[in-house]
Amino acid sequence: MGARCSKFSFCWWNSHLKPSLLDSSDLENNGEKNGWPSFTEFSFEELKAATSGFCLDNIVSEHGEKAPNVVFKGQLRNGRWVAVKRFNKYAWPDSRQFMDETKTVGSLRSERLANLIGCCCEGEERLLVAEFMPNETLAKHLFHWESQPMKWAMRLRVAFYLAQALEYCSSKGRAIYHDLNAYRVLFDQDGNPRLSCFGLMKNSRDGKSYSTNLAFTPPEYMRTGRVTPESVVYSFGTMLLDLLSGKHIPPSHALDLIRGKNFLMLMDSCLEGHFSNDDGTQLVRLATRCLQYEARERPNAKSLVESLMPLQKETEVPSYVLLGIPHGTASPSQPLLLTPMGEACLRVDLTAFHEILEKTGYKDDEGIANELSFQVWTDQMQETLNSKKQGDSAFRAKDFATAIDCYSQFIEGGSMVSPTVYARRCLCYLMSEMAQEALGDALQAQVVSPEWPTAFYLQATALFSLGMENDAQEILKEATNLEAKRNKN
Repeated sequence: MGARCSKFSFCWWNSHLKPSLLDSSDLENNGEKNGWPSFTEFSFEELKAATSGFCLDNIVSEHGEKAPNVVFKGQLRNGRWVAVKRFNKYAWPDSRQFMDETKTVGSLRSERLANLIGCCCEGEERLLVAEFMPNETLAKHLFHWESQPMKWAMRLRVAFYLAQALEYCSSKGRAIYHDLNAYRVLFDQDGNPRLSCFGLMKNSRDGKSYSTNLAFTPPEYMRTGRVTPESVVYSFGTMLLDLLSGKHIPPSHALDLIRGKNFLMLMDSCLEGHFSNDDGTQLVRLATRCLQYEARERPNAKSLVESLMPLQKETEVPSYVLLGIPHGTASPSQPLLLTPMGEACLRVDLTAFHEILEKTGYKDDEGIANELSFQVWTDQMQETLNSKKQGDSAFRAKDFATAIDCYSQFIEGGSMVSPTVYARRCLCYLMSEMAQEALGDALQAQVVSPEWPTAFYLQATALFSLGMENDAQEILKEATNLEAKRNKN
């Protein structure tokens, strides 16, 4: 499978691991030296000022939260950067329950957590304040990497640190974690992975404990709707699959590959030659144990730590080196400066999108290979062009059903290719609550015009409509960067 690493004998009393890596009690004790602030009750005005009035530019997706409960980055008066989660007004109707929960979670302090350091409960406002992690999410570094894939040693460290976080929380009576996924793992300024504290809050009217993707949901949650410590271990198993494969692979498919001993199909091809058969096999076995159908057959958090500890290699190499990022990024990157189309995308404001597409017309089709390729002008060609013209009339009149039919005739004609037609039909599908079809058209528009920001904005809007907020935020960033690049040229 790959080059074999040298093995080493492991023992508790002679480990070359740093003391802070050994057990969860050390995580808390060492943390007392880190200068963590005590839990604070903030005023609404303080947090409003910190986030520049909850400015759209300050919205971040680092904590894996779902709209409309948005996370903003902000800066307190003392200069500390924070992540502020603002709930919708129906999420926590019982203010006492909210305060009890926040104070309990806020009492936790660990270098494996993005710790909860405060809250706000005024009138109908419910806000959480956590440490801000400037180096984005595991999903970003694992699924959407730009310069280099995540190294094997770093993947093992992520798994180990995450297991330590779960063991620490379990030892403090908080074994339940809601919707554990790659967006909940954040990287601090040293490149160390941390688990977001937001998932430790007991479920309220904030939403369900798991995402709508049933393929990744623990089987017992499907039956009972309840989250148990064993459910959290199941989700940990899905994250081990993420780390092994470099993609979000459904457990059922992964287990089929494992049962068929088809490890190569499961492993990330970027890792070839960079890990030993033994390490890969051990991680696959642990993932399999976590994904057992019967909850009682899964390991507990302490067992996860014990299983992952011997796999830790390159322990003296700092995380920021393994992650390939600059060290000491004390402040977050500049916020996205959203254009009108970006703001329409973020708000899923389809009316604003309609106005922009109508105003822009077909100028973005310039340079696209629309020629007839020396075909003879025929009645059929004229009919195809008439379909487009009728579609445009229906689009202007907001007769979206008719526009879909007409644009479909144009596309099925196959003689001409227009990314704008795909974009317009995409919006018509969104207006008709057909988000899956809309996503398909947005992707087709991107195929025709790979650097066209509008295609990416529409993808993000369709993903928002499908409830895939984290993926939508990533695509929105790509769209914004493409538009900024285009405007410079």
